[in-house]
Amino acid sequence: MAKQERAVRTRETLIRCAAETFDREGFTVASLTTISTQAGVSNGALHFHFASKAALADAVEDVALLRLRAVTGKASPDGSSHLQHLVDVTHGLTRELLGDTVLRAGFKLSGDPARPCRTDLRGYWQGWVEQVVARAVAEGELHPEAAPEGAVTAVVGATVGFEVLGAQDASWLEPRTVTRFLELLLPSLAAQELRKEIRAEGTGQ
Repeated sequence: MAKQERAVRTRETLIRCAAETFDREGFTVASLTTISTQAGVSNGALHFHFASKAALADAVEDVALLRLRAVTGKASPDGSSHLQHLVDVTHGLTRELLGDTVLRAGFKLSGDPARPCRTDLRGYWQGWVEQVVARAVAEGELHPEAAPEGAVTAVVGATVGFEVLGAQDASWLEPRTVTRFLELLLPSLAAQELRKEIRAEGTGQ
């Protein structure tokens, strides 16, 4: 059992160190030697768990997807609108991107043209936003002149843009940046009766 636990810990350490390296250097430049050294294991131990750099990148993406699902899977507070839930989860995603290197690296890897897209985190996020906006439309939460496709484009485009820009300047992922964006978006998106109820800064959920 101790040997199995040690193997699990080694694998988790390798994924974390790989994420840090991919986030810092990108997939193409990152080397397995750098990753194994950072993890404190030999190259042989690394290859025991992962056959190649591509396999290690796939593992980072897989863990990142689990963490993204955890962000989008949080239930909205009772009585909360779908639009408020969208606001809250958008804040949750950018907050996690700011603090979670594995999630941030997973997004970066899924958009890296140097490797095949295996786990499309950005596509998963877009799909989730589309579902929530569709629920908002069904409940009459959108402004009559707001196009659902435009709402999805604005939210997904902005958050992915924050993710990319945040790699160089963390302020793009800070709550105040997201709040300012939502303060501009919500008046044209939300139905009149909802505008005063939705908190652009999120509810803290």
